Amino acid sequence: MKPHIMIVDDEADARDLMDSLFRKNGYRTTTAANGHRALTAIEKDVPDIMISDIYMPGMDGMTLLERVTENYPDIATIMVTAHGTVEMAVQAIKKGAKDYILKPLQLDEVVAKVENISRLKSLLLENAALKEALSSQNQIDNFIGKSHQMLAIFELIKSIAPINTTTLIRGENGTGKELVARAIHQISDRREAPFIAVNCTAIPETLIESELFGHEPGAFTGAQKRKIGKFERANTGTIFLDEIGDISPAMQLKLLRVIQEKEFERVGGTEIVKVNVRIIAATNRDLEEAMEKGDFRPDLYYRLNVIPVEMPALRDRPDDIPLLVEHFLQKYNQQHGKQIKGVETETMLKLQGFEWPGNIRQLENYIERAVILSKSEILMTENFPYHIADSQPGAPGLNDEQSLTELVNNYEKNILLRALKHNKNNKLKTAQKLGIHRSTLMSKLSKYGIS
Repeated sequence: MKPHIMIVDDEADARDLMDSLFRKNGYRTTTAANGHRALTAIEKDVPDIMISDIYMPGMDGMTLLERVTENYPDIATIMVTAHGTVEMAVQAIKKGAKDYILKPLQLDEVVAKVENISRLKSLLLENAALKEALSSQNQIDNFIGKSHQMLAIFELIKSIAPINTTTLIRGENGTGKELVARAIHQISDRREAPFIAVNCTAIPETLIESELFGHEPGAFTGAQKRKIGKFERANTGTIFLDEIGDISPAMQLKLLRVIQEKEFERVGGTEIVKVNVRIIAATNRDLEEAMEKGDFRPDLYYRLNVIPVEMPALRDRPDDIPLLVEHFLQKYNQQHGKQIKGVETETMLKLQGFEWPGNIRQLENYIERAVILSKSEILMTENFPYHIADSQPGAPGLNDEQSLTELVNNYEKNILLRALKHNKNNKLKTAQKLGIHRSTLMSKLSKYGIS
């Protein structure tokens, strides 16, 4: 709904002109000839926006502004003044007015200013709703989401956290696999013990055994003293092995022994080191395919995959994007000393429609960049890289001249197309990811003419 506007002006012609203008544009209006009458009217029906002349007999506009700002802080006020008295308008801004208009009135300017304020108020309401959602049960340890996929993962995390067993987290890069591992650790009975994260691809093959299990003096050139490895450091806690699908066959065998026996030897040593550590692994590789090729040991796979967690790509959960955007806005407003209020609605829809090949990590990067570069309180499409502007909105616009059935069908068709693309046109896998039977998927593809 368009906002309720109050027009306060002692000049009947100016008052009636604005009243007629806004009514024709679909706004609800109330008028008053002076400040006293305006306050009386506000007590009965509080407007969203007040447009008030500064110079009026009796209670002038500045006094009215002070009263309204003090008693009705949610009313956005625009002050009207004549040319040559701009300093009064500047003073009004300092006292809480949102904007000012110069006489003689330019109708296009008046409507534009009201629409800008209306848009900002709407975004502030959305922002408040998102903040409330962030403070509710939509996150675990900074892991955020309200989509059905994420709510299911939250429940899974809560279920497996108390159980001391291995977990394999799968998903594309940037989907938050480490956040899941940290969340499991934080709500487990091991939370007071260390959480050690290891990126297996970041360690050279010649050093990974030493990094994981440690080494004794003289084990190799440069090993002058004993080194305690990641597994020992994680004792009684949790070790997170990221990109586990990329370790060598030799390391796979050593890791299998640690999982089975809870013990290992340091490189160059003979002493048996026993550890009590929970192992959580993650990968973006198709480990079933790797097993078929002989690149990954089946026995290790089954040891790791006791409790699997499948992380959805960001493009498959667009409903979570507004919550994530609000989270990152709060983070980078504080970090960079900015006061960005929110994201323009059309821009948010484009963010929801973008494919996000880099997932949450890419979204966070774009939000930080936009916060730094923005010169206004609202992030708009021009604050983001050009390909965001080229993306299709992720949800149907409210002004589309379509029936509800058409909007829903278009949205469902887009979801099917994106799911097929993501799963490389594998219909069985697509149906499984969407949680429907293959026959149901085939029926929907036929319905929408998708070959």
